[in-house]
Amino acid sequence: MTAMLFVGFLGLLAERVGKPLIVILDNASVHTAKALQPYLQLLQEQGLTLYFLPPYSPELNRIEKLWHKMKYEWLAFKARDAKTLEEEVDTILQGFRSN
Repeated sequence: MTAMLFVGFLGLLAERVGKPLIVILDNASVHTAKALQPYLQLLQEQGLTLYFLPPYSPELNRIEKLWHKMKYEWLAFKARDAKTLEEEVDTILQGFRSN
């Protein structure tokens, strides 16, 4: 993903939604690139508002909460190879799919 592809996506999103829209973003480099700056005013005129999360805010990111639970509560602390870890994570995720 490049900054220009991201700008194109935002423009398409604003056009398709057709009403005011807030997009919540992390601080990935494609979201904060200088190449975006000339387009931000145009996007705002189309009703698109970009809201950036604080640089490190795991409490606002659901996947971070899931990873924390998996790491500290559901997976036993032990040395493991990549294959074993992948199998254990798959087992946990299967529990989500069955609910």
